[in-house]
Amino acid sequence: MTLSELIKLDFQNCSCGRVHKSCLDDVIIKRNAIACLPEVLCKYNAKKVFIISDKNTYKAAGEQVCKYLAESKTDFTSYVIPSHAPKPDENSVGSVIMHYDTSCDVIVAVGSGVINDLGKILACVADKPYMIVATAPSVDGYASSTSSMDRDGLKISLNSKCPNVIIGDLDILKNAPLKMLKAGLGDMLSKYTAICEWRIGNTVTGEYYCEYVASLVRYAANECIKNAKGLLSRDEAAVKAVFEGLVISGLAMNFAGISRPASGVEHYFSHLWDMRSLEFNAPSELHGLQCASGFLSATRVYEKLKHLTPNQSKALAYTASFNVEKWNSALRDNWGRGADTMISVGEKELRYNLDAHKKRLDSILTCWDSIITVINEELLPLEEAEALFKELDMPDCASELCRDREFLKLVFKATKDIRSKYILSTLLWDLGELDNESLLSSL
Repeated sequence: MTLSELIKLDFQNCSCGRVHKSCLDDVIIKRNAIACLPEVLCKYNAKKVFIISDKNTYKAAGEQVCKYLAESKTDFTSYVIPSHAPKPDENSVGSVIMHYDTSCDVIVAVGSGVINDLGKILACVADKPYMIVATAPSVDGYASSTSSMDRDGLKISLNSKCPNVIIGDLDILKNAPLKMLKAGLGDMLSKYTAICEWRIGNTVTGEYYCEYVASLVRYAANECIKNAKGLLSRDEAAVKAVFEGLVISGLAMNFAGISRPASGVEHYFSHLWDMRSLEFNAPSELHGLQCASGFLSATRVYEKLKHLTPNQSKALAYTASFNVEKWNSALRDNWGRGADTMISVGEKELRYNLDAHKKRLDSILTCWDSIITVINEELLPLEEAEALFKELDMPDCASELCRDREFLKLVFKATKDIRSKYILSTLLWDLGELDNESLLSSL
């Protein structure tokens, strides 16, 4: 199924029991796609357009957008956020809303991650059609109906608006900074761990899972891997594969109604680094590169986990002796304000409830062979992953973002506290193996 066919999907009878319907009206990915914008706007009877960009994205494509609209005699207001890298926070949201021209009837954002997230929030608040002109194939949020934001020190997903139209001009996308091309591939690599953990979560907790949605993401990730080496030369086929994969990932999240198809433990590595940066001005990297680093670390731990034999007595003793207050104190020391939200959510969800743990452990012990099968089926072979990282000069392990290996272990352990998703670190806690140095040494 092509991407054009996928966005027209209205799947009423999926075996998962849910209706899968795209929120997108159109996706245009080709050379000089930006020239199609005036014609697309006509389909929405646009009288006046509000354009959002930042200093970098205005130079990359915003200026061209304004030029095409002026030539087509389409009225518009352009707001260029006075920053080269606006932050995904309350200040940026407020700035965009306060500069919004209420006489505009369509919103067009020009950018990638943060700009798209801000555009989706504004379009949701203003209740207007929304379009994104992508400037880099770097994130999977283009087609999603949520925005990844920093609020009160915690990385959260806010409900916003799925774009009506996505425009991916290959002439612009392939000339994005190489680092952003790698970030897009990194975000796509994370789909291997995401689908693996979605299936494990379904096995252990009985949570919702859709094989059809998973198959879409699997296909997109595999296409990216096939073309990955071409990114270094900015090969058009490679750039297109990554961008289409990112769009499909966003669609998959909408089809499932959750972020499970596109994010797992590797995304929580990234969230925790972002939270540290927000709270303590610690080093951080592009989201996709952080996800890539988390993906490789998780793949290494999974490789060792395959050779572990679960021990019920060890697991029950570990969880019974787990000091929640001491752990919460460590979270507060290392993640500040964001830790309070993590802890509060964990308490509401009874994250460390021993009866709930016993039930999960019984499922794990019963289905251990099935869990190992899922790991073997879903994950990219470790040797292949490491070779790809070396060839593309990707961050080969999370320690490049966190030089202190002991702190890196803490980051991994804290991934289980970000959300309620069942992920690798949750599985290790349930098994009583979260402090297993043999496993953690591979991070």
